[in-house]
Amino acid sequence: MRGTTYKDAGVDVGLGNDASKILYNASQLTWENRKDQLGKLIVPFDDFSGIRYIKVSDLPEGTVMNMGFDGVGTKMELAERINDHTTIANDLFAMVCDDAIVRGAEPVLIGSILDVNSLRGNIKQVRQLAEGYVSAAKDAGVAVVNGEIAELPGKINGFGDFNYNWGAGVVWFANEKRLFTGMEIKEGDSLVGLREEGFRSNGLSLVRKIMKENYGEDWHLSNKKGEDGLYRTIERAILTPSKIYSKAVVDMFGGWDLKREPKVEVHGIAHITGGGIPEKVGRMLKPSGLGAMIDKPFKLSMIMMYTQILGKVSDKEAYKTWNMGQGMVIASPNPEGVINVAKSHGIKAKTIGVITKDSKIRIKNMGIYSKNQEMLTFNIE
Repeated sequence: MRGTTYKDAGVDVGLGNDASKILYNASQLTWENRKDQLGKLIVPFDDFSGIRYIKVSDLPEGTVMNMGFDGVGTKMELAERINDHTTIANDLFAMVCDDAIVRGAEPVLIGSILDVNSLRGNIKQVRQLAEGYVSAAKDAGVAVVNGEIAELPGKINGFGDFNYNWGAGVVWFANEKRLFTGMEIKEGDSLVGLREEGFRSNGLSLVRKIMKENYGEDWHLSNKKGEDGLYRTIERAILTPSKIYSKAVVDMFGGWDLKREPKVEVHGIAHITGGGIPEKVGRMLKPSGLGAMIDKPFKLSMIMMYTQILGKVSDKEAYKTWNMGQGMVIASPNPEGVINVAKSHGIKAKTIGVITKDSKIRIKNMGIYSKNQEMLTFNIE
């Protein structure tokens, strides 16, 4: 008599081990990113379930360490819809690594947990995620230490056959003398915006709602283009991978090691995710009581503009939801230095504003309802 097996319940242990090995093998390719640096992986024996660690016994006084955690949110549904998962790691790494640098930390190690509905017939998709793993880790300058996967049949749902949720933790190091408290920011400091072409991994629930209400549940299948003829594949534009800024910004302020000279003086960093410029720049400015005049922001990307039109999203609501063209804002007395370092890492940057005495955030409106690019004013809360 044949008894009920774990596989009958939807969990294939053998397939799970194979998938974990795929991600582990990908993680090995990222270890070169920390060669001869803090974060160099030590592997007593090479096995995907074996021990791995870094040495921290000789760190200088003032070195601090912590962790940060985040996930991709609902952006993976876009990947599920078109069955292309090669760029989702960019969004995952951007969320955790770019959050770390906001306080003057250097991201070093990444660990993740991938929960999937089923691995049966989906190994190709796991390989796509692994491909993205390697590329994103190089852009962030971090090493990946694991390849954990869990099959959760009946608990993970989504669009199509391969559904998943991907979260990660980042281990970061910093020196107390280089931490950004918010009090370093001075009136007259310039604000430099780092360009973002897409939505990053924030505000996607609103984007999906707008698309569904206008084009139906299967909006990605229509291969529609906007009324202006600019979009042939809307879903691809929405899936634009997040730009990862952490490696460039660590290069600016020098990272955790005081022996590494900063390339430019940085006073504050805002990662523009959910809540947009008003919330994230406001968070950067709150300790100082200062404000910001952003009078030369980047323009919206075409897909963001189209989504705003389609959903009739007010300009003020758009600025409070999306990044509106800048994924990071850096306060510095030397904007040209920030721009030059960003450019050396392939990141577009420009001066978008200045720190002001009054505790308000004023932004020149680049939204689609602005006729004269009037200023939008936000309180710092």
